[in-house]
Amino acid sequence: MSTSNISDDSLPPTLFLTGIPGLEWAHIWIAIPFCAMYLIALAGNAALILVIAMDSTLHAPMYLFLCLLSLSDLALSSTTVPKMLAILWLQAGEISFDGCLAQMFCVHSIYALESSILLAMAFDRYVAICNPLRYTVILNHTVIGKIGLVGIFRSVAIVSPFIFLLRRLPYCQHHVMAHTYCEHMGIARLACANITVNIIYGLTVALLAMGLDSILITISYGFILRAVFRLPSRDAQHKALSTCGSHLGVILVFYIPAFFSFLTHRFGQHRIPKHVHIFLANLYVLVPPVLNPVIYGARTKEIRSRLLRLVRLKTSI
Repeated sequence: MSTSNISDDSLPPTLFLTGIPGLEWAHIWIAIPFCAMYLIALAGNAALILVIAMDSTLHAPMYLFLCLLSLSDLALSSTTVPKMLAILWLQAGEISFDGCLAQMFCVHSIYALESSILLAMAFDRYVAICNPLRYTVILNHTVIGKIGLVGIFRSVAIVSPFIFLLRRLPYCQHHVMAHTYCEHMGIARLACANITVNIIYGLTVALLAMGLDSILITISYGFILRAVFRLPSRDAQHKALSTCGSHLGVILVFYIPAFFSFLTHRFGQHRIPKHVHIFLANLYVLVPPVLNPVIYGARTKEIRSRLLRLVRLKTSI
């Protein structure tokens, strides 16, 4: 069937998400830690945003980028986890095809946006360490706003074609997807047509977004390490490196699961059980939102002290 003859009639009105195949008996128990992680992610990221918004001394570029990261973490987890819990607890796996496309768009665009934010945070550390005298001039609030807008525009621009690539495919009444949320290749594999274009474009997006960003982050840290090891004293070197510790932790939390999930999904499809793929995909949308506030709260003195002050204020009321 040619794509020109495909109409909306060939699109399934609804899809059904099955959850984690092979682990149906454990769905209720799996959902309990997932729910706990989601609540921790909500509380941790909301607390970070609140602290940064309320304290004018934290309106420096590093903390503003962290606020953007927390907002994207909240959006990512809230886009996927409520439906995930409904599937695991209530077997409420039915979702409209357009709703599935909307969720897919949100998930992939937020991934791309988070990658942009991590790159911006690496640039922030590069300027702070390699060009500290011009730090506030280079990264003023106007520049930070433009960086945020460019990140949003890029993520929307590269993910939007997924919608058209999926709507052009015939699905031949295939509507059952083994997953807990909608993602591009999961939907594409339901089609009864060649999906080579989808595969190639999916790889291209991954390379243009996370692949390119990770390379630029690595280059930034190469310059940072060179500048740090040129500092005259060990104390100065330690202080400079400590300011990068939290960011490096967040980078590892984001990119390691991302690349592992990406590689196993595309190259280990027949070697790794399906339930392992789905379980990893669930952790991918939960672990970074949970750990990012913990990493910055534990390692960043300014945020830690203000969070403790906020907790004391709440307990004294």
